[in-house]
Order: sequence, then structure tokens, then C-alpha cells
Amino acid sequence: MVLQETLTFETRGRGTSNITREVERIIQRAAIETGICQLFIHHTSASLILCENADPTVRSDLERFMARLVPDGDPLFDHIQEGMDDMPAHVRSILTKMDLSFPIQQGRPALGTWQGIYLWEHRTHPHRRRVSVTLYGE
Repeated sequence: MVLQETLTFETRGRGTSNITREVERIIQRAAIETGICQLFIHHTSASLILCENADPTVRSDLERFMARLVPDGDPLFDHIQEGMDDMPAHVRSILTKMDLSFPIQQGRPALGTWQGIYLWEHRTHPHRRRVSVTLYGE
């Protein structure tokens, strides 16, 4: 069986949003016991990550690390059509990922104990983001 749905999320601006529950709901509705879930974000300035879901300082530390690695307003960048965070957001999304895959076991995402699925917004302003969820399994 193959199933595909699209989720839409409103971000608050730069930072992470836990989307694990929304993905779990799609898997449960599909009634797939064993398979693969593939996620894809349809944007070049946001990404998807599997990350620590118990301690939020992990995600804030990642944000500070990324700010140091790819700072807004870096004179290296010419692409600033949408602001000083424009090119840094593109670099951040390329350094992370725009897709994720993980197993489905017993009708649930087979994630590690402390893993959650996050949409990471790299722009400073709020955006509407689309994520395709494709399930393969039985």
C-alpha cells in the first residue's frame, strides 16, 4: 500500500516545531503496521530533522550553533532579495535536510526513545510550510 498526504504548518519564525503527532496521526489513519514513512518539505529555507524531544535546550543550542556557523547579514552573501536572513536560511536548509525517512513498526513511527520529528524554520518571520508524508507498507 502507498499513501500520500500533505500537512501544512504555520511557523512562528526561526526555530523548531515538533510535528511528530501530526505524522503519527497519518500513520494511524493509514493502518500501516510495517513500512516506511518518507517526509519532504517543499521549501528551500526550512528543513526537517530528527532531534532530541525531551530537553528543549538541545534545539536552542542547535539554533545558536547554526547562527554562529551561518550568520544573518554575512557580507559573503549576495542573495539578500528577501532580507538579511534570505541566503543564510537557504544554507541552513542545505546543511540540514529537506527530507526524512524512518521505519514504521507495529503501526507507529519506530523512533528512538528521545527522538522527535521537527520542522526547522530558518527564516526570521513566520511562514506557511508544506510537508508531504508518503507511507509505504502493509
